Amino acid sequence: DPHGKFSIDPQFGIIRTKKQLDHEAQSVVVLTVQSQLGNSPVYSSTQVNITVTDINDNPPVFLTKSDKVAVSHTQPPGTAVYVAHAEDKDSGLNGAIKYSIASKQSNAFSIDPNLGVVNLTRTVFAEKQQEYTLHIAAEDCGSPPLTSLLMLTAINLTDRRRDSLAVKVVILDINDNSPHFMSSPLSYVMENVEVGFLVHHIIAKDPDEGRNGQVTYHILSGNEKKAFVLDKITGLLTTAQLLDHEVQKCYNLTIMALDDGSPAHSATQVLTIIVLDVNDETPVFLKQLYKTTVRENQDPGEFVVKVEAVDRDAGLNSLLRYEILPGAGYAKFKMNSDSGELLTAASLDRETQEVFSIKGSSCHDLGSPPRSSTAQLYVTVLDENDHSPLFAKTQYQISVTEDLEEGSAILDLSASDEDDGLNGEVTYSLLDDTYGAFAIDSVTGSILTAKGLDRETKSQYTFRAVASDCSTHLPRSTTVSVVVHIDDVNDNNPVFLQNPIRAFVPAETAVNETIATVRAEDVDLGLNGAIVFNLMMSETVFQIDVKTGDIILKEPLASKNFSTQLLVTASDQGISPRTATAVVVIFTEEQEEEISFSHSLYEASMPENSAAGGH
Repeated sequence: DPHGKFSIDPQFGIIRTKKQLDHEAQSVVVLTVQSQLGNSPVYSSTQVNITVTDINDNPPVFLTKSDKVAVSHTQPPGTAVYVAHAEDKDSGLNGAIKYSIASKQSNAFSIDPNLGVVNLTRTVFAEKQQEYTLHIAAEDCGSPPLTSLLMLTAINLTDRRRDSLAVKVVILDINDNSPHFMSSPLSYVMENVEVGFLVHHIIAKDPDEGRNGQVTYHILSGNEKKAFVLDKITGLLTTAQLLDHEVQKCYNLTIMALDDGSPAHSATQVLTIIVLDVNDETPVFLKQLYKTTVRENQDPGEFVVKVEAVDRDAGLNSLLRYEILPGAGYAKFKMNSDSGELLTAASLDRETQEVFSIKGSSCHDLGSPPRSSTAQLYVTVLDENDHSPLFAKTQYQISVTEDLEEGSAILDLSASDEDDGLNGEVTYSLLDDTYGAFAIDSVTGSILTAKGLDRETKSQYTFRAVASDCSTHLPRSTTVSVVVHIDDVNDNNPVFLQNPIRAFVPAETAVNETIATVRAEDVDLGLNGAIVFNLMMSETVFQIDVKTGDIILKEPLASKNFSTQLLVTASDQGISPRTATAVVVIFTEEQEEEISFSHSLYEASMPENSAAGGH
């Protein structure tokens, strides 16, 4: 802006005029605007194209206010006797001139409205009128139109009424001058003008007279696509088809101005026509769907993807701004409006939301009005091993019977991991020694017996189970305590502490006296280990206490040499009671009975595979 015609608000960027603009002096102004953030040395710049629109502020101007022309009464009707020419500095219709005769004394003359050529409509001076005065008007096509006048006086070549003889020497013109262009070699036109729009008024002057000075206009080259049409008489260049800045931004037409002399003279001029851009192109994303991934747990500002669009327009019409339209999940991201880079606005958690489908990635140009388009973003959050497996319980307690077979499943552990893939795949193991009693299926988490259990040997097992994920990098694990109680089954017989039992009974022992006590133990629990005693044979002299095992004398002894044997059973109280038998030898003090086998050798045979407990 070397002439200081504009100013800009440093804060808001509003451009204002400081001086009056003149389309005729400068129709297009190109400004370079620079922006800077604070005192930062980094700045950016852009180009602002300002088109100064023409208004009809210049009237047509004749080269002279009045003129004279000599006309002979011998000239036939249709003879061109004068060419009126005016110039208008305005552009377009504002500079297009129409000619007319504003006032006239006679109807002997007519004028071509486009060319300004004055013709005879009949012979003149027949009525002895020696001169005619015509007022020729040049009016432009602006709104409102502006007009200038030329007074033209037509005089008779031979005035016979005079007493003296006037000799007039007419110097005949020869075609010794070439046309020279008066109009600018540069013109601008918007790309959205209609067919027939006036682009430029080509004007060339030739100082010769008559046909030697009559100029016609022709396009020699540069119009191969027939984009323009040139009126060869008026020099008005108009559009012949729709223009497109994105197809062709500039035309260089070689224009020839040719006079009608013999031989003819010509001049050429290269007319440059700049097709100015209008915002008629919509931005187009290079992709309609952007699929990408981003890791979870990253700090805000993590790069996700760069979207990109193109706009075939120019200048501000092609300068794009990007944004995310409101929608589900859009607040987790932010878009760099200039570069189109999508960044995270918060740390993402895959376990909360794994996929973000953002349907409103938008870009718009800075045209007026702006044009915009949208694309879809599909962002998948990649898993990080940030969760440990979790058991359903903090501790497991279970009771099993000791008679389980080896390989029996006693407990199904289950742990879940919210992570994905190998990070969420769980395997199981036992951390502590179970003395070989248990094992765990690493895949299912099922705890199995590894051998037969014996409550009497070990009644409770406490150990830890481990659930580990399968991450290849820093796997995570969780332990849980497992308590297995071994419930009793009736798998042990009562055992007498002494067998046989010898009881020495004095002959004078009183009735109801306890003469002996049998004792037995059963390592089973509860009723399985609760023993009751009984005599196998019905007995009247002796009785046994079923709970204590005390043998009580119920009748006096028959003699001092009394002796007998009692078979005592000890039975537990399990559902399938188990029994042991003991021999109680009773004798008086005077006699001691020896116990002896009835045979010195016992032989027996039995088939193989006989069931346990067979007789």
